[in-house]
Amino acid sequence: MGIYLVSVEADDWLDEEVLGPVARELDAVLAGRGLSPFVCPPTRDFRAGSGQHFEEKLYRPIAGFEAFCRQLGDGTLEALLGWDVLLPMELETPVLLPVECAYNDMTAVGDAHRTLAAARQLADLLALPPGIPEHCDNLEIGRWFDTRAAAVAAVSPGPWTADLDTAFHAAVFLRAAEYTLRSGRPLAYS
Repeated sequence: MGIYLVSVEADDWLDEEVLGPVARELDAVLAGRGLSPFVCPPTRDFRAGSGQHFEEKLYRPIAGFEAFCRQLGDGTLEALLGWDVLLPMELETPVLLPVECAYNDMTAVGDAHRTLAAARQLADLLALPPGIPEHCDNLEIGRWFDTRAAAVAAVSPGPWTADLDTAFHAAVFLRAAEYTLRSGRPLAYS
C-alpha cells in the first residue's frame, strides 16, 4: 500500500479529467489577488535520472514522521503535509479550492518555499546523510532506503537512524520541494 507523489505534466495540469479543475479554480484565486495564472512548464527530457520528472511512493508508516513534525510545533506539519498539490510559488497560506482530489473533499495548494524550509529544518535535525538521491524520477529514495540505508547507517550514524520511516519521509519532502522549485512544475498525490 501507499500513495504516489508525482510531478504533473503540462497536459495533465490543464486536462479537465485530471487537474484542470484545480488549475481553473487556482487561476481564479490568483486573479483575485492580482496575480498571473500559474503556467505548468513542459517536460523536455524523460531519461532516468534527468531530474525532469518526480515519482516517489509513500509506502512507509508515517505516524512517527507526523508525531516528530507535531512536536516541533512551528507549522512544520502543515508545511509538509497540509497540501494536496505543491506549487513553486509563494503563498501566504495554503489555498483551499472547492475541488475534490484523490484523498480529500477540497484541494489544498501549498507553497514549495514553505515546504522546503520545513524539510531543510527536519533534514538538519535528523542529520540526513549525504548520498540520498537528488533526482527522484523512478522511486529512487524508496530504493535507497530499502537497499542502502542500513550500510550507510553503519558508517554515517546519526539521529536519522533512530527511525528510518521518519528519515524516509523527511528525505522525500525535501527532494519534492527542491524538485518543484528547480523545475517550476507542480507535484500532486495520485
